[in-house]
Amino acid sequence: MLDFDLAEMYAVETRVLNQAVKRNIERFPADFMFQLSKEEWILISSQFVMTSRVKRPKSSPPFAFTEHGALMLSSILRSEIAVETSINITRAFVRIRQNLTLLSIPMKLSELEHRITDLSKEVNDILRDQNDINEETRVQLDAISTALAELQAKPKEEKPRRRIGFIQDDK
Repeated sequence: MLDFDLAEMYAVETRVLNQAVKRNIERFPADFMFQLSKEEWILISSQFVMTSRVKRPKSSPPFAFTEHGALMLSSILRSEIAVETSINITRAFVRIRQNLTLLSIPMKLSELEHRITDLSKEVNDILRDQNDINEETRVQLDAISTALAELQAKPKEEKPRRRIGFIQDDK
């Protein structure tokens, strides 16, 4: 995947993603990430109708990430979505490993079908939970913006101020 696609997926700007990669370059060996050459970038952007060509100058070709690089990105980015994605990817790998262990044990086809059904339900539950978290965040942000709007609309009460300095008694 290219850097601007991953930036959109992780809900960060492309420049922020690339800056995080450059600051942590030791975490991205050649089999995790590489930068396209200018010729490759021109060929790719001329092959497909892409808005990214307009957004990115030809002088700076994008980074391309393998699946391992995309996972590593989620560990260096600071956005909430990156953290959620990292957790979900880790859980998926753990589940795959557990299921591979189970597959090494002779099992009836019906048991295997049952396990696959359970796994698909768990994946759907994880996705639903992630959507619920995103919805909760949206609701909280709406409440905050409503409260801020109310505070801005509320007229400021002026208290009578006590005069400072010498006050002459007019009696």
